[in-house]
Amino acid sequence: MIISGKELSAKLKAEMAERVATFPAEYGRVPHLVVILVGEDPGSVSYVKGKAKASAEVGIRNTTIRRPDTITEDELLGMIAELNADDGVDGILVQLPLPKHIDEDKIIAAIDKSKDVDGFHPLNVAALWQKQPCTLPCTPKGIMKLLKDSGVELAGRKAVVIGRSTIVGLPVAKLLLDENATVTITHSRTKNLADVTREAEILVVAIGRPKFVTADMVGDGAVVIDVGVNRDPETGKLCGDVDFEACEPKASLITKVPGGVGPMTIACLIENTIEAFLKKVAK
Repeated sequence: MIISGKELSAKLKAEMAERVATFPAEYGRVPHLVVILVGEDPGSVSYVKGKAKASAEVGIRNTTIRRPDTITEDELLGMIAELNADDGVDGILVQLPLPKHIDEDKIIAAIDKSKDVDGFHPLNVAALWQKQPCTLPCTPKGIMKLLKDSGVELAGRKAVVIGRSTIVGLPVAKLLLDENATVTITHSRTKNLADVTREAEILVVAIGRPKFVTADMVGDGAVVIDVGVNRDPETGKLCGDVDFEACEPKASLITKVPGGVGPMTIACLIENTIEAFLKKVAK
């Protein structure tokens, strides 16, 4: 069975839109997300458009600030400081990657923790690992929603994550641990990787290599979540980190690229913005 992130995200956005429609009467305004886009990276431009579209669907305010890749680090830090101080801004997102002359860690740390709707701020990351209230990173949060909505039992199950990035691999492993799964984190240098992944009842793949996971790496009846977004070197079409056609017959549940995890990431970003807004107005 194919898990459709597109369908679940549409359902979540409809629910959020209903809720947001009550905000002007209740709070005098709707949540406001500001996205900063530096440069013209095609992937980043596409993501930012998707975020603006989803904001409009839900009824929250979205401002996209575009700057050339010649912007200095100090200029970008100055913009963030202004947005941090603006009470009319609830969420700030700086689209990654940034040009090489800008320190991404410094930029992320400069965003007010309460407005960090990406969940990348060091204090949000620390809170996640210490089981404290925090903003969850959007992609791992979306993956967990997909698994729960599909009725996947997590407690006591063997989960394998391929990839150890701070954006997906590590946080999704922690969220699976919090649901009492037994988690193994693997990566490109894991020895006998296929032997490890075949044991997985839940396999989350976020390694950034087109069709990296082949049928011999997937156990019968596994749940396969493909986080990758790549260009197929042969066809030029979008594809994931999993060879979908080869692995689908072996999996009990599997996500497709596009239409799987991607739409959930954006839905969770909107949800994080609404949550940041509600925390602020509840003070």
